[in-house]
Amino acid sequence: MKITIEGASEEFAEKVLALAAQQGAELTVATVQTGWTVDRAERYLRSLPAGARRFAEMVIVDGDGYIDADQLRAVLGKLNGPTVALSRAIPRGVKAGWWPEGTPPPINPVSDPDNPSWRQNIAYRMDAGNVPVFREALVRMATTQRGAEHEAESVTAGVWEGDAPSALAPAPGWGSADDVPLVTLDEDEDR
Repeated sequence: MKITIEGASEEFAEKVLALAAQQGAELTVATVQTGWTVDRAERYLRSLPAGARRFAEMVIVDGDGYIDADQLRAVLGKLNGPTVALSRAIPRGVKAGWWPEGTPPPINPVSDPDNPSWRQNIAYRMDAGNVPVFREALVRMATTQRGAEHEAESVTAGVWEGDAPSALAPAPGWGSADDVPLVTLDEDEDR
């Protein structure tokens, strides 16, 4: 028998094993960690559209885990697009197998405690323990992006020896006064 416990503590898993042992059953309990790792955080951030990624970056970097909604609105405008993208990323990641079910959303809205019936959020926050994890993911993303840009530069740098040809110059196989490209048929070959 195999039991998978998602989101439970090690203590709970040990109690389940002890209960099974009392009944004479042999089983293995595999606990699945639902917390955020740097790999999961990077995957989460890369899966977001640009506006939602900027939203997350502002919460993580600019707000150090807490940022007023007005600050976000000043930069991004309406927040419903980015917040929908953030909320859809969690189930999409579960479905894709990027993280287990029960993984909490990294960014949560903060409602106005003085006016809870009004649905506009006053801020967005990330748990303090997740901020360094997501910062590391952002650093990793920036590093790999710079590496990819450098690689692209080195590939394009080796294409031309000297100056690149002019876009206005005749294409190879064309004479300067030709209306059609110069094509020669090899008539010696059998068809």
